[in-house]
Amino acid sequence: MITENYDVIVIGGGAIGLATAYHLGKKNAKTLVLEQFTFLNQSGSSAGVSRQFRIPYPDEYMVKMALEAIPYWDELQKETDVQLLDKVGTLWFGDPEVRSTEGNIADAEKSLKALGIPYSTLTSKEIEEQFHFRNLPDNYTGLFQPGGASINFKATIETLLNLCQKDDTIQLEENSPVLKITPKGKLFEITTPHGTYITKKLAIIPGPYINSVINLLDFKIEATYWNMASAYFRKTDPNIQYPTWFVFQNRIEQNGNQFYGFPSVDWDHPEYIRVAPDFVITPLEEPNDRTFIPNPQELQYTSDWINDHMTGLNTQPEYTSTCLIALSTIQDKELLIDFAPPYVPNHKNIVVYATGWAAKFTPFLGKIMSDLVLDGKTDFDISPFKLGHKYFLAL
Repeated sequence: MITENYDVIVIGGGAIGLATAYHLGKKNAKTLVLEQFTFLNQSGSSAGVSRQFRIPYPDEYMVKMALEAIPYWDELQKETDVQLLDKVGTLWFGDPEVRSTEGNIADAEKSLKALGIPYSTLTSKEIEEQFHFRNLPDNYTGLFQPGGASINFKATIETLLNLCQKDDTIQLEENSPVLKITPKGKLFEITTPHGTYITKKLAIIPGPYINSVINLLDFKIEATYWNMASAYFRKTDPNIQYPTWFVFQNRIEQNGNQFYGFPSVDWDHPEYIRVAPDFVITPLEEPNDRTFIPNPQELQYTSDWINDHMTGLNTQPEYTSTCLIALSTIQDKELLIDFAPPYVPNHKNIVVYATGWAAKFTPFLGKIMSDLVLDGKTDFDISPFKLGHKYFLAL
């Protein structure tokens, strides 16, 4: 089967791929979404039920991005009766000298101050008194920003999928891995096990499987792959509640010693609190090595930390899962958004989103990607993420 005259083919049907298709549909662009697995699958970076939305970041441009995402969350919320964001605030605490993949507490305070974002500072004792933690070192400090939220990520993806299914301009194809991309003059021919499709433009958004697609265009990106563990711990105190939080601590040998957590919410094991390690002991060589079974040592380190520093919880997890993530090897750069490199034919009509944690920006990134692929530009400043000229590598 050959289907012609698509305006855009989106490769990758996870959260951001569906958000991109949704915004393309609003512009009446004839769109095809190709997903290598099934929609709503748990095999990539869309795995799991919840995510954190936060405003604290060490860089001002990231704080601005979080603020710019809010109206797009509000817009998406109008499309569903299910609450997508449960606003509980964001707590960052720990050793003020520690720098991690999440940033640094002092740098985040500077960014929040520079942009006039309200937050409060906390001593270790105040963190214990107000947020149910215990036995924290005296030198630990914290910041609390009330705009943070727990994202019902499962409902977010379901809402986007439902909107795409209702839109006559959008076609959805699952179990359709891309096998070949052939430039044809100003067009592209995309081959999958189910057929060949013709399009004017490409939006490549396959999450951690990015290299399996862009390798077909003879370039790649350096990435590391984490099979991230996650666990749910039963509340022993039914009234206990936590905000979304992250603790900054120095590594102790194999123990990355950095953890994050969520509140209990009605839509995700309400009698449990989710706590997870923000490190992996052994990164994967490539995404197909992922497993749905968490590393037991990472879970044990998490249980030990809960035992030492949290209250109102059992210390052994009852539900566990994993999430696959590709992270850029570029220092302090999570997200890469750019056009394909100039040596790729018709490169100005290929937009790539690659690597990083971005669930918190899902509807906003959909808008940005749809702008770039249709118009070749966006009104939003993506210069901090437009790094392909430096970090996309020819094969």
